[in-house]
Amino acid sequence: MTEPINGLPERLTGFAQALRSHGIRIGPGETVDAAAALDVLGLADRERIREGLAAALLRTDRQRAVFDATFDLYFPLGVGRPEGTGDEQDLEQRLIEALAANDRSAMTQLAGEAVDALGRFGSGDGPQGWSAHQTLDRLQPQTLLARVLAAMRAGEAADFTDRLDRDEIRRRIEDFRNRVRTDARRRSAELRGTEQIAKHAIAPSADQIDFLNAGREQLADLRRAVQPLARKLATRLAARRRQAARGRIDLRRTLRRSLSTGGVPLRPAYQRRRPGRPEIVLLCDVSGSVAGFANFTMLLVQALHDQFSKVRVFAFVNRTDEVTGLITGGSADPVELGRRILTEAAVTGWHDSSDYGAALGEFAERHLDAVGPRTSVLVLGDARTNGWDPNLAALGQVVDRARRVFWLNPEPTARWSTGDSAAHAYAGVVEMHQCRNARRLSELVARLLPV
Repeated sequence: MTEPINGLPERLTGFAQALRSHGIRIGPGETVDAAAALDVLGLADRERIREGLAAALLRTDRQRAVFDATFDLYFPLGVGRPEGTGDEQDLEQRLIEALAANDRSAMTQLAGEAVDALGRFGSGDGPQGWSAHQTLDRLQPQTLLARVLAAMRAGEAADFTDRLDRDEIRRRIEDFRNRVRTDARRRSAELRGTEQIAKHAIAPSADQIDFLNAGREQLADLRRAVQPLARKLATRLAARRRQAARGRIDLRRTLRRSLSTGGVPLRPAYQRRRPGRPEIVLLCDVSGSVAGFANFTMLLVQALHDQFSKVRVFAFVNRTDEVTGLITGGSADPVELGRRILTEAAVTGWHDSSDYGAALGEFAERHLDAVGPRTSVLVLGDARTNGWDPNLAALGQVVDRARRVFWLNPEPTARWSTGDSAAHAYAGVVEMHQCRNARRLSELVARLLPV
């Protein structure tokens, strides 16, 4: 068993470091504030400590899920086996009663008992630990809905609140499932070390989810992150536009102003500019695993449409078609958007594999009028050509007409030009950036797009 964390300062600094490893920006100032909060709040009330540290360390609500999971590791409710473990045989019945009464204290106790009885794996010299997945697979609390509903009604007939009651029971069951996950992580941390479990066993926040590995639930989290992220990016772009409008110092006017201060230029005068809003063209690969990345980026740029004078979006697999109308008239759901593009737009020809060369060639032949001297082009895709000709000349035509062209690649740089990837070949024509999650995407959009 690993050594426990000794002392409150070490525990607090370890907690802050674990949050930083998950992308939450915490500096020395926030850590000092958290220590001051602990000094004021004391250690008697664990939930008060949780809220106090959250107020001191977090900046947005989207970080709360990661914070809570990490807090439960560094400030656990208990240590070792749960106290007062009951009979394993009646675990299911006691869980039904706790869910029916919405007894959170009992659910926490039962979650610990369930992990202890059903979640342990490994023996001897091999890997050992506690698994929330194994616990929930054996217990299957989701199958208890009807029995919990019957316990809540206590023999009363169904009425018009039946659907609401069922939704409430589902919420309580999910709450219990989360408590099982929390206890399994706690027990595993006691065995393997808090830092290791905090690093590998806590799901990332929505803006840290890898586009290529995102599942359906994580894509739903990304969908909810579109509008808040768009508002944040709009603020950044507007600030850059205000700064750019100031222009360079007007030396003649500055010297004229300095006459009133004895020749000291205390108030610089600037050459005011009136920068026009840029045009944006997205050229997106919507095939395979990169489709989630492309669809999310389309929705994000559409949410930012007020920051640009014109936004046009083109999708491709091995043919290229404009899908601007599908985005402006669709729902903010990456999965639904991807389905509509594949069924309503002409993005495939005689096969369904991606062919960047053919797609770029068709864009240069049919849609090059969408690109002009004020246009910034973003190409979204992994540059995997399936062995077809990459057609660098077609991409060069786009570069010659556009103001700026950037390629955002969701694959890690270590995988560029491996297998059928032509990433480095394309990177010789345009500036290519690794873009694996929403946070990186927002940084690139705010930094690369002109004002």
